[in-house]
Amino acid sequence: MPHTDRLGLPLTTRSDAAAAAYRDGIDLMLSAWPGADDALDRAMAADPRFAMAHAARARVHFNSAQPAEAKARIAIAQSLSGEDLTPRERSHIDTLALGMSGQATKCLTATLAHLDTWPSDAVILSLPMGAFGLYAFSGMAEHNQARVDLSERHAAAYGDDWWFGTYRGWSHTENGNAMLGRDLTQRALDKRPANANAAHALAHAMFELGAMAEADAFIARWLPTYDHRGTLYGHIFWHQALAALHEGDAARALQIYSEHLQPMVSEAIPLVATTDCASLLWRMRLYGHDVPQRLWTDLAVYAESKFPQPGVSFADVHMAFLAVATGNTSGFATRLADLDARLANGKLPAGAVVPALYRATQAFADGDPATCVRILKPLAGDIVRIGGSHAQREVIEEMLLVALLADGAADDALPLLDRRIHHASSQRDIRWRADAARAAQQTADRTRHV
Repeated sequence: MPHTDRLGLPLTTRSDAAAAAYRDGIDLMLSAWPGADDALDRAMAADPRFAMAHAARARVHFNSAQPAEAKARIAIAQSLSGEDLTPRERSHIDTLALGMSGQATKCLTATLAHLDTWPSDAVILSLPMGAFGLYAFSGMAEHNQARVDLSERHAAAYGDDWWFGTYRGWSHTENGNAMLGRDLTQRALDKRPANANAAHALAHAMFELGAMAEADAFIARWLPTYDHRGTLYGHIFWHQALAALHEGDAARALQIYSEHLQPMVSEAIPLVATTDCASLLWRMRLYGHDVPQRLWTDLAVYAESKFPQPGVSFADVHMAFLAVATGNTSGFATRLADLDARLANGKLPAGAVVPALYRATQAFADGDPATCVRILKPLAGDIVRIGGSHAQREVIEEMLLVALLADGAADDALPLLDRRIHHASSQRDIRWRADAARAAQQTADRTRHV
C-alpha cells in the first residue's frame, strides 16, 4: 500500500518505518515541539534515499537558524529528485530550496503556485503564515489580510486539522478579529495540547483581547508541559513578561527576563532572542522603569555578533534600540548609512520605514520628542511592513505615545490612548491617559485666559 503524509499526499518511500517517522517528524515540526530532528533522522536512516525526509530535515535546520546545514540537506533532497518522485514532491523540495537560498520573493511565488495545485501540503502552506514567514517579511503593508485570504482559500482542504486551525486562528487574530482567532486557536489546542504554536497563538489572541491576567494564568499552566529546548519556550515567557508590565510589575518582568529571556540563558534562535529582549527592555524604558545598564550591554554584544550587517528589517529596528541605549553612536550611524544605501538600491523590502524608525529612535533618545513625533506619525500604516506580530510592533506605537506626551501634544495622544484602552485596558495606558487629559485641560484653561 502506498505511503502518504499526514493529510494523505503520497510519499515516495518503500519503508513503513521511514514513512511513520516522517509523519511524526512533520507533526513535531508543525507544533514547534522538540524531537522533529530525531524523528526525521530516523526516517532518513530507515530509507537514505527518502527525499522528502531530507527536505523536512533541512526545514528543521532552517527553523533552528542553521542555514549552512539547511542548504546542505536540501541539496541532498534535490539530488534525489531524479528518483521516482511525484510532481508534488519535486515542487515541494524546489520551493523549500528557494527559501533556503535566500530567494524569498521567488519562494513566495512558488509557494502560492504550489498550493493552488496541492493545497493540503501543510509544510509549504506554513512558509507564508508565521510572524517571521514569507508574507511577514515580504515588505507588504497588507500581509495580515494576505494570510487570512490564503488560509480561507484553502480551508476546505484541511477540515478540522489541528495545525491548520492554529494558523488560521492566528491569522484572524493578527488581522483584527481576535475573537474568531481565539476560538479557532483554542479548538486547535484542544485537539493537540502538545502544540506550542497553538499555545503561542492563544496567548496572542488573549493579548489582543486585553485578557492579560487570563493569558498569564494560561501560560503558567501550559508552559511546564513544554521542554525548555522548544523553539518557542523563551518567547512564550516573553508574553508573560508583557503581562507583568501590563500591570506595572516591572520587577517580575525583569525576573522573567533574567531567568528565561536573556541570551545567556535562552535557547531561542538569534532573531527571537534579539528582538524579544530588546523590545522588552525598550518598553521598560518607555514606561519609566529602571533597566540595569549591563543588561543593555550584554544584549548588544550578543545581537551585534548575530546581526553584524543590516538586512533583516525586523532585527534592524531592534538594533536601533540597542545602539541608542548603549551609546553606540558610530555603530548606529554605520548601520543607518547602510540602510539608506540599501533603500536607494531597492534592496530593502520594508522600504523607507526602516531608516525612518532609526531616525525617530535617535530623536527620542536625544530628548527631541517633536522630531520623533514628526517622523512616526505618518508611518502608522507602514510599521506593519517590518514583519513580526502586532504585539511585537506595538512598542513603536508606545514610543510615539511617550513622545506625544513629552512634546505637549496631549490632544493627539488622547484619541490613540482611548482606542488602546477600549481595545485592551492597562494600568499604564490609564495613567498615560490621565496625564494627557490633565495636560489637555491645562492647555485649554490657558487658551481661555488669553
